[in-house]
Amino acid sequence: MLLSHYHTGLVEAGCDEAGRGCLAGAVYAAAVVLPPDYANPLLNDSKQLTEHRRYQLREQIERDALSWAVGIVGPGEIDEINILNASILAMHRALDQLTVRPEAVIVDGNRFKPYTPADAPQGTPPLKHACIVKGDAKYLAIAAASILAKTYRDDYMLQLARQYPGYDWEHNKGYPTRNHRDAIRRLGITPVHRRSYNLLGAQQLELNFLW
Repeated sequence: MLLSHYHTGLVEAGCDEAGRGCLAGAVYAAAVVLPPDYANPLLNDSKQLTEHRRYQLREQIERDALSWAVGIVGPGEIDEINILNASILAMHRALDQLTVRPEAVIVDGNRFKPYTPADAPQGTPPLKHACIVKGDAKYLAIAAASILAKTYRDDYMLQLARQYPGYDWEHNKGYPTRNHRDAIRRLGITPVHRRSYNLLGAQQLELNFLW
């Protein structure tokens, strides 16, 4: 399916996050402003693409976008404010870094908090925004944001895998796979695990002995 733009006549930024369901690491979000006449038949929800294609498209997005940025919220912040608030904060941080100010924001999913640019004069109303379920498979700017968020977070998890070997983050990227949870039982937790999460699933009580 050929994706489209959501707004006509407005500078729109697409936002999406990666890593919300992970047991370890930061949550990443990206914001992307594409040219109003932009078209790319290869763009799609990052989950529907191969790893190789995602990185190919990242190069194209970074070359073609009017502006793009990545926002990050670390595991300690996630534990303090919860993952929903952290995901939205990461999007706001990405939006704050854009060099082209959008007039509207479109977000994958069904939750978002009104956004006003950090450098806007006091009293400036929030930007118009729309939450779109499965928006990363419908609209170009959200699909582009999903690819940037996913690939930059994957790069980060590969770095963490070298720093904290044994958790199979090279493959699971911090998600709650059997290998990841087995490693937590065997090795304990790292400073980048999300302590507010159910790290061991049904055997969570075992984790009390590791802290």
